Amino acid sequence: MKIYLAGPDVFLPDAVEVGQRKAAICAAHGLTGLYPLDNEADLTAPDASRQIFCGNEAMMDAADAIIANLTPFRGAGADPGTVYELGYMAGRGKFCLAYSNDGAVYADRVGRFIDLTSENGRLVDAQGLTVEDFGLVDNLMMVHALELHGCPLVTPAEIPVDVWHDLAAFEACVRMAAARLIAK
Repeated sequence: MKIYLAGPDVFLPDAVEVGQRKAAICAAHGLTGLYPLDNEADLTAPDASRQIFCGNEAMMDAADAIIANLTPFRGAGADPGTVYELGYMAGRGKFCLAYSNDGAVYADRVGRFIDLTSENGRLVDAQGLTVEDFGLVDNLMMVHALELHGCPLVTPAEIPVDVWHDLAAFEACVRMAAARLIAK
């Protein structure tokens, strides 16, 4: 069974090594991890970004499931590319799992970056725009996609010291994937 390993991990300085660690964890549980950096793309070509996109979609098409790293990336929410990949897989009826190494409520995380006020019973930013506040770890579309197309979002009891290299929540997802996919 093949698992597409989505997440902003591909932007880490040691991205290849992190991918290898994740693939090894998958293999230890009888699964094959498909890491986006395993794709071959000519980064000097004018269409490099399209090569990456097409390679990743082909990898997702070949996968039975996705494990998405939804740890907040460059802000309060998940990496937008990872969110696309999660939606792509959910839309194709694939088994969806995800984790976030920051289990704080989304509205609280937004409050780390901008000032929020309460207006007419809702949280708003300085522009008067409502901030989603359902007590969920991230946007309701992602949280409920996981519940309805796989397993609930996995979060640690407390934020790890190194959110990008602590793979305990990832491994919990791998165990759930193995239990579901190998049992078929």
